[in-house]
Amino acid sequence: MSESAVPPPLLLLGPLLRHVDPVSATVWVETDRPCQVDVLGRRARTFCVQGHHYALVLVEGLEPGSCTPYEVHLDGHRVWPQAHSALPPSRIRTPGGSGPFRIAFGSCRYATPATVDVRDGIPPDALDSYAVQILDTPQDEWPDALVLLGDQVYADEITPATHDWLAARRDLDQPPGAQATDYEEYTRLYAESWGDARVRWLLSTIPSSMIFDDHEMIDDWNTSAAWRADVTSTDWWQRRICGGLTSYWVYQHLGNLSPQELEKNETWQAILRLEDADADAGPVLDAMAHAADTEPQSVRWSYVRHWGSARLIMIDSRAGRVLTEGDRKILDDAEFDWVDAAVQQAVTDGVEHVLIGTSLPWLLPHAVHDIERWNETVISRHAGRPLGRLTEKIRQAADLEHWAAFGQSFERLGRTLVSLARGEFGPAPATALVLSGDVHHAYAAELVQPGDLTSRVHQLTVSPLHNQAPHAIEIGFKIGWSRWARLVTGLLRAAGRVESTGLQWRKQAGPFFGNELGELVLEGRDARFRLFATRRDQTGNGHFDQVLDTELS
Repeated sequence: MSESAVPPPLLLLGPLLRHVDPVSATVWVETDRPCQVDVLGRRARTFCVQGHHYALVLVEGLEPGSCTPYEVHLDGHRVWPQAHSALPPSRIRTPGGSGPFRIAFGSCRYATPATVDVRDGIPPDALDSYAVQILDTPQDEWPDALVLLGDQVYADEITPATHDWLAARRDLDQPPGAQATDYEEYTRLYAESWGDARVRWLLSTIPSSMIFDDHEMIDDWNTSAAWRADVTSTDWWQRRICGGLTSYWVYQHLGNLSPQELEKNETWQAILRLEDADADAGPVLDAMAHAADTEPQSVRWSYVRHWGSARLIMIDSRAGRVLTEGDRKILDDAEFDWVDAAVQQAVTDGVEHVLIGTSLPWLLPHAVHDIERWNETVISRHAGRPLGRLTEKIRQAADLEHWAAFGQSFERLGRTLVSLARGEFGPAPATALVLSGDVHHAYAAELVQPGDLTSRVHQLTVSPLHNQAPHAIEIGFKIGWSRWARLVTGLLRAAGRVESTGLQWRKQAGPFFGNELGELVLEGRDARFRLFATRRDQTGNGHFDQVLDTELS
């Protein structure tokens, strides 16, 4: 075959618009072979991971507050926008313009509507529905940022098509069975989740910030020392965690980094030093993943997004946990020092809205909070004895592993936010907002004690984007906010001699169930929270309705 007859490279996934600041942006792609990737005249060569090819293009020289349409070319051939696409051109809009700053957020997106089992009865996909909605919205009202708070893929809950694909690849009767086990299998999960046409366009147009939660690795990831001892004793875990962390680094974490952070990132710089585009970066990433799992302090997954009057401090609440009973922490001390420094820097920079992104809610329904604090206390007090072993089983079975189950960290985050809201770090911002997902329903809560706060402190939880809550979870979380349930769990807490918190909060709205997406509208010191939910009517047609619009400032 002549050189001119060789077909051009293909764009397999993306483009994803990732880090965007007033003067630069990064664009991530996956291609079918080594090639040069061009976006707005800026070029990057692909790098290879276990036979898969990716590129991260740094686009510099943009104007603050500008809106720039872009195309993607591979070896000079235009591959995006796709031929005959009816969708608007993808564009890069940089912070710094006039008007409100809009942030869409949510978590827990299981595959796409076209790939799930219809018998599961999952409601319409909120992310897909949101893409349809903004297509009918003036561009100056499109969101400026999309924050995805965990479970972008489900390694332990697969679709029928992926089940068949895995069964053709290996024996699913062998542990861990019908779950992703290595990098190759993770690549299929991302292709399945991000291949939906409208979601693909949305991710190419709205800058996204991401963090993992447990299902990207396995349900209950790092719940406790006992859980970790059990899973690390298997002969499949090391392969699984390396595949999960490596794929997360490639598909999600790389795009979270700013240009300055990319220059300092040792893993990224090691990949750039590979001279051959076909050279496999897999060993470099495997070493990183192994270190991240066994020495969590070796990799920082947390990061910061700078959005003018808003600042997002995204916290890794999974990988770096300290699991020693009696000294459990959701973040180790060094990581929490980093969070505190980021919060204080936001105040120094005059930020009006400080956003804490964490996949797990900080403020839970009161009864659920009490049960998690009781559970941690009893296990610590009776470690190694029958009662301790029984309550450990309850912890794992009931997923009692949120901030409330790490009492030290719950209180330390509380102290940080209270100091921020009192103005102890400098002029208090208008709001401090904790954005979370995980729990398969949505609600808004506000910190009300201590009562001497200048800033308003809110917990905003939105989940899932595309999944559903078992009926038992719906009942449990509805009851969890009730006064009588709190009385019952208060007695349980007293019987267990559980230390009480000085923090008090009240529910503002919810709980809401279904597939949902939240939207923050920030302008000056004003902040609003809007919640959208999907539903099907009696004919099976999907709808996307606004179910909440509340003031936060």
